[in-house]
Amino acid sequence: MLDVIEDIRLLENVSDLEAVRRLYERIWRTGTSNPPVTADFLRALAKAGGYVGGAYEDGELVGACFGFFAPPAREALHSHIAGVLARAQGRNVGFALKLHQREWALAHGAAEIWWTFDPLIRRNAYFNLSKLGAEATEYLPDFYGPMDDDVNRSDPTDRLFVKWSLSSPEVEAACAGRPRTTPAAATAAAVLDVDADGGPRARPSSAGLVKVAVPADVEAMRIADPALAARWRTAVREALSGLMDDGARITGFDRSGWYLLEKA
Repeated sequence: MLDVIEDIRLLENVSDLEAVRRLYERIWRTGTSNPPVTADFLRALAKAGGYVGGAYEDGELVGACFGFFAPPAREALHSHIAGVLARAQGRNVGFALKLHQREWALAHGAAEIWWTFDPLIRRNAYFNLSKLGAEATEYLPDFYGPMDDDVNRSDPTDRLFVKWSLSSPEVEAACAGRPRTTPAAATAAAVLDVDADGGPRARPSSAGLVKVAVPADVEAMRIADPALAARWRTAVREALSGLMDDGARITGFDRSGWYLLEKA
């Protein structure tokens, strides 16, 4: 039985949307002068038919997600920002928000939800690719340009673009609490590994099933050793984008810290 937070609802009034702004400021540590999003923008987005959802615990907003429709027509929803307070992470708040967003999108005629995430953040990779069953379709180098917050810390904003096929059997299973299964990481050849000093080490391979490592906590690494974090950014970019450009498909993410890919 999943421990899923139950108080998830659509947000439309200004006071609720202002709470989303404050929540995002806390999560990304931007300060009040540079919020990731403003309440007036969210108000316009909700009025125009977009999605803004919040998760509450004991009356406090602990997570929020918003998105807008993408062409053609309203067949896909682009989920732009989702965040959960650190103290509420690991308790399925983000999962509950995505289930709520999926139900809303299906009710509004969408077949897919799209979003991006930082491929270096291990917990997000597992959540998106395994727990939700989304498909990574494109590697986007420095997609958003410089971002002035304490999470990204001026690191190039490389992102993986994912599509969530809302009615596929794999996604339906994931939403029912059965994450995507992938081949054991031990059976794949490492094309990017971790060296003795904690840095990235490329190891080309002709194997059909390969894996790409990411550091355990790149956010802490950006603070403690920015140069090492930058080396990981470059190495993961070269490994994943190179493989995907050659037709390889990301089949999932192993919790021990590996992207698994099948070559074409």
